[in-house]
Amino acid sequence: MPYYGGFLAAVPTANKETYAAHAREAWEKIFKPMGALSMVEAWGDDVPDGKVTSFPMAVKKEDDETVVFSWIEWPDKATHDAAGEKMMAPDFDPGMDMAEMPFDGMRLMWGGFVPIVYERA
Repeated sequence: MPYYGGFLAAVPTANKETYAAHAREAWEKIFKPMGALSMVEAWGDDVPDGKVTSFPMAVKKEDDETVVFSWIEWPDKATHDAAGEKMMAPDFDPGMDMAEMPFDGMRLMWGGFVPIVYERA
C-alpha cells in the first residue's frame, strides 16, 4: 500500500524559483534514489487567512511568504521509514548543500499518512 510524507511550509515569495530548484535537486539526489515514487511541490495560489485556524496560521506565514503544500509518495511505509532512518544518520551525505535551505525549516510541518480513499479519473 502506498504511503505519503506530507509537508507544509512558508517560503519567501522571492525564493520561488530557488525553492523549486532545491526541491528538484532533493528529488534527484535523495528521494528518488531512496525509492520514492513521486513528489509534488504545490505553490500556494488561493490560501486564505483564517480566524481560528488555516494553512497560513499553521506555518506562521509572514507577509512576504507563500504557503507551500507538498507530498512524497512512497511504495510503502517500510520504504519511507528506511529512507527516514538513512537521512537522520550522522554520516548521511545528501550530495547537496542542505545548509542553504530557501525557507525557514523551523516552521516546516511534516507527517506520514496512510491513504484511506484514493480515487483517480
